[in-house]
Amino acid sequence: MNATCLVVHCIIVMATENHKLWGGRFEAGLEKWVEEFGASISFDQKMAEFDLKGSIAHVIMLGETGIIAKDEAAQIKEGLEELLAEYKAGKIEFDVSNEDIHMNMESLLTAKIGSVAGKLHTARSRNDQVATDMHLYLKAKLDEVIEKLGNLRQTLVDLADEHVYTIMPGYTHLQHAQPISFGHHLMAYYNMFTRDSERFEFNVKHTDISPLGAAALAGTTFPIDREMTAELWALPNLTATPLMQCLTVILSWNFWQIVRF
Repeated sequence: MNATCLVVHCIIVMATENHKLWGGRFEAGLEKWVEEFGASISFDQKMAEFDLKGSIAHVIMLGETGIIAKDEAAQIKEGLEELLAEYKAGKIEFDVSNEDIHMNMESLLTAKIGSVAGKLHTARSRNDQVATDMHLYLKAKLDEVIEKLGNLRQTLVDLADEHVYTIMPGYTHLQHAQPISFGHHLMAYYNMFTRDSERFEFNVKHTDISPLGAAALAGTTFPIDREMTAELWALPNLTATPLMQCLTVILSWNFWQIVRF
């Protein structure tokens, strides 16, 4: 067996039929270890809620604009809402063979409502779907972090008020330098966290943008309503140009690789 055949043998199980969305030209499936190596579901499942909410808003728009029939849009929306309820109840199990959160949800939706689930892809690419999910995820997490920082800062202020006259040594170069108030010391950390909070609030402005409608790269010929989906997600702004979402996708992927490792 030459080197090329050995590599092919290691990657492909000849007895397994290929059901991957990207596997149109392949007859065989992947080895389990290859699936596990390439899968991102172990960490991007954190975006499950936002993937479902994003899809719900998208299918509402598809129905309202007449891009797909309203009864089909209602059927897809109902299936997505059921999946969202099941996810929040902890009843959904993700499958590594479906690689990522998007394919997992698509597989679960198809199993629930049938082939009509495929119409959810109308006027939407995986590219702008991933970018939108990331915006929704980060917006929610930024709000959580800002709230927790606010609680922490208030706690520091309360403690500082109690220790205005508590004396402690101040240090420079690891040496005792001056006597200072412990309350003053705590307020130094208050200022640091205030700076961090301001930075996160600045980030919110750049997260409050909907990239949906960019499709794979430069938009779609379907008569979509980007403003409608942005309003449904409470993302008040749209990307200035669909091309901007490409950078978002790249940055999103790099972010998840950092989280993963």
